[in-house]
Amino acid sequence: MADTISIVLPVFNEEAGIKTTIETLERYVSKQDENYELVFVDDGSKDESAKIIKFEIEKNDNIKLVEFSRNFGHQLAITAGLQYTKGDVVVVMDADLQDPPEVIPRMIEKWHEGYDIVYGKRKQRDGETFFKKFTSAMFYRTFKKLATIDMPLDTGDFRLMNRKAVQQMQRLHEQDPFVRGQVTWIGFKQTSVEYHRHERIAGETKYPLSKMVKLALDGITSFSMKPLQLANIFSALPLVGGLVYLIYLIATGGFTATTVGITLMIFSVGLVFLSMGIFGSYLGRVLDQVNDRPRFVVSETVGFDQRAKTIHHLDTRQQVSN
Repeated sequence: MADTISIVLPVFNEEAGIKTTIETLERYVSKQDENYELVFVDDGSKDESAKIIKFEIEKNDNIKLVEFSRNFGHQLAITAGLQYTKGDVVVVMDADLQDPPEVIPRMIEKWHEGYDIVYGKRKQRDGETFFKKFTSAMFYRTFKKLATIDMPLDTGDFRLMNRKAVQQMQRLHEQDPFVRGQVTWIGFKQTSVEYHRHERIAGETKYPLSKMVKLALDGITSFSMKPLQLANIFSALPLVGGLVYLIYLIATGGFTATTVGITLMIFSVGLVFLSMGIFGSYLGRVLDQVNDRPRFVVSETVGFDQRAKTIHHLDTRQQVSN
């Protein structure tokens, strides 16, 4: 019996290119030996993305749609998509074809060799500015220094996971998940395949600087306590440094007491606010978890069987335990 491969594709305002994506993937899967399902997760698009996908579902029963009630974010769209898959393995990829489907057979080969998780490692990235490439490289290297997990460099969310890994991912209940960090955290036998990341086929990037910063903060605060330790150090530095400097100025007669006091006060206030910001990031995550709201709300599912249609009415913990 042929393997079933589920492909999860988060979608947000992709009407300019989503039909091309579907056609490209349909051509790809028609030539493969495995059975495929394409699970699109519409993350509250304001354009015609969901409408186009629904139209394609009428012609292709291997296409599915999970539609959010509003925009909950790319990482939660991936998280939701995993819940609705039925494949022996699941491939997560972007809906703009920057992640080429031609890489999937190489991932499947690695799976057949015994690997549970196969992630795409970008060796070249087209269509991205120098700023984005530079900040991305800096983030991965900073994260590697700070985090308690050894997340591979230069990897995004494009990866294959077998059913065992997907089930473990469903046991994680973070309100602001950092999926690529979670995949590293769960362990299992992992490897990579290198690929050339293409330019977007249409439209604009859905990850502006503000979302990139949020993703970076979610990743670091999810998997590292070192910023908290740095905050403690920063809080102590003004006290120790100020005392030493004050003694020096008094001994040399360089400044008046007023000037010294004002200088140290400004320096101290800056560091205190920095420390408060770091603490606030962690406390915010704690608040989100304590509130224990549903991480996302699904307004509609299309193309699934009756069992899958009820998934979003259940608590995630109940699904896993059952």
